Amino acid sequence: MYIKRYTIAALVWMGLVGWYVYAYVTQGSMSIDLFGIPMPSLSIALWVIVPIFILYLASVAHMTFYSMIGNFRLRKYEKDYEKLINAIVDAYLGKKERNYSFKTERYSLLGTLIENSVIYPTGTLLDKVNNEKIDTVLQVIQSIKNGEVADLKPYNLPSDNELVIQNERNRYKKEQISAESILANCTKYDDSLCKEVYIDYVKTAPLNGIKKYKSFLTKEALHVILSRINADENTLEITNEDLIDLFKKLDFNKKDYIEISSILSKGGMIPEQRMKLFEMLSDENEDAMDAYLYTLYDLEMIAPANAILDNSQLDEYSNFKAYRALKECGKNFSINMFV
Repeated sequence: MYIKRYTIAALVWMGLVGWYVYAYVTQGSMSIDLFGIPMPSLSIALWVIVPIFILYLASVAHMTFYSMIGNFRLRKYEKDYEKLINAIVDAYLGKKERNYSFKTERYSLLGTLIENSVIYPTGTLLDKVNNEKIDTVLQVIQSIKNGEVADLKPYNLPSDNELVIQNERNRYKKEQISAESILANCTKYDDSLCKEVYIDYVKTAPLNGIKKYKSFLTKEALHVILSRINADENTLEITNEDLIDLFKKLDFNKKDYIEISSILSKGGMIPEQRMKLFEMLSDENEDAMDAYLYTLYDLEMIAPANAILDNSQLDEYSNFKAYRALKECGKNFSINMFV
């Protein structure tokens, strides 16, 4: 019951009781001693109303007290609801650090579940949530997925956030930012994006640019660089020393070295440089010896290849020894079948 309505009803009731006593019971007056203190003489009708008025005051105080408690509880739910909305927004944005303290048991359960979950919104949620915060975030996420550039500054996301990476990738694809600008300021960007951009950059970059940002070198980028050596377009002239310096940035196994030699065989590197390259590599790294043998046989440099096999252990390079044996028997097979 609303206190205002209750007050009006109580006053009407006290008026009716007082009127009934005064009109139909007695119109006399009396004085009461309260704890030895004589009270003024009042109409008996008024004395009858006094306990009702005291009861009214007590009931109003009671209702006010529990109304305040109810308001406090309601405010807790409202605050927890806002925190829950923020937790959902953070989950949609892919924030890794999400720590909310809920004061109500029900929202605490929901909040804990959301904080420890990965949530990906779908496009069907747009215009169905009717919450400004969530709707705004859903629109931002959808625009980024569609290849558009969105403003993520209000959300204070780290550079390794997936949405930030995709948003910067969208900026790069829309030529709002250049590859060299990203590579020169890569502390602002995620390392994966820098490596991705570097692959595009080395397609046309000069040698000094390739070397400048070689910390972002990947095997895929290296293959692009190798394909440019003495190519018809975007020709790249590079020494074996520079190539080996690039190789040191990556971890190669035997198959990787052979793959590099195969790429160079299809490209424009002159045979002498290619052969010398793998000779230098095999001197520094034993894992490159298979690639050196592959290169020699691929270039039909039979004598030096046979010399290496003759000086090897019995259980070494068995695949190349098999290739040599077949070749000596007049069987012509591609060396690629033995690597």
